[in-house]
Amino acid sequence: MTLRSVRFKQVDVFTSRPFKGNPLAVVFDADALDTAQMQAIARWTNLSETSFLLAPTDARADYRVRIFTTQGELPFAGHPTLGTAHAFLDSGRTPKTPGRLVQECAAGLIDLADRTDRTQDSQEAKAEPAWAFAAPPASVTPLPESQYDALRAALQIAPDSTAIDFSAQPCGVNNGAPWLVVRFASADDVLALDVDYGALASVASGVGAQGLAAYGPHAADGPATFEVRCLMTGLGNGEDPVTGSANAAIALLLAQQQRRPGRRYTVRQGTAMGRDGRVSIDYDDAAGKMWVGGASVTVIDGTIALP
Repeated sequence: MTLRSVRFKQVDVFTSRPFKGNPLAVVFDADALDTAQMQAIARWTNLSETSFLLAPTDARADYRVRIFTTQGELPFAGHPTLGTAHAFLDSGRTPKTPGRLVQECAAGLIDLADRTDRTQDSQEAKAEPAWAFAAPPASVTPLPESQYDALRAALQIAPDSTAIDFSAQPCGVNNGAPWLVVRFASADDVLALDVDYGALASVASGVGAQGLAAYGPHAADGPATFEVRCLMTGLGNGEDPVTGSANAAIALLLAQQQRRPGRRYTVRQGTAMGRDGRVSIDYDDAAGKMWVGGASVTVIDGTIALP
């Protein structure tokens, strides 16, 4: 029996080293696949997300993408956006505009750009293009102060603890992937998190969120500006290794709450899972964009047999 097949790549995103960052499966030439087939493939890959490359319906776009978790479709997600762009370019395809890509997805058109810092002398920096996506628009819903005790309980933090930095109001931020963003006093407090997922889901859903994006500052000589962890409560419980949409949400709140640590900053995420992902944030005020970027590396290049 001859089986049909589709080409795919598995990419580690927000890292230049295989087996780090956040893995993504990218399925090429998916126009002939229906939604049920895409969902079946996403369940089979068993990754946090699988993306499907299709021909664009908007002439401004380089490609269209549909993004699936093992349980459903997302209008937008950050690491699939970067990983799909990497796979598109790694396959030998070329952008309509050099150094730029436009992704069409359910959340609209997403701009991507090669943000490699070519002013550095490092050969490594020159050899590894660092693409970034422009954070999409987001809605923000502050968590009522009446929910702070419930939040502490969900995060299993004592009432008298100063681990949560409530001077930055926790908020639900929805940019296509809805997160409850909470600032902690330090990176160590973020790494020490041990949550009650049921209680956390209840608090997060109150502001329309489906997970927690926890962030806290490192010391000045630390490995990054912030440590981030993302704990999901909507499409299954668990930790996401490195999360573009959540980092976009955090960057937006830092700007709104006048806590930007500078024009640029860096994030380490995935530490608790041994994944050591790295994210860069660049506030491009002149263009009115927030760029969320990082390296990607192809780990698997092959085909999937279809039933």
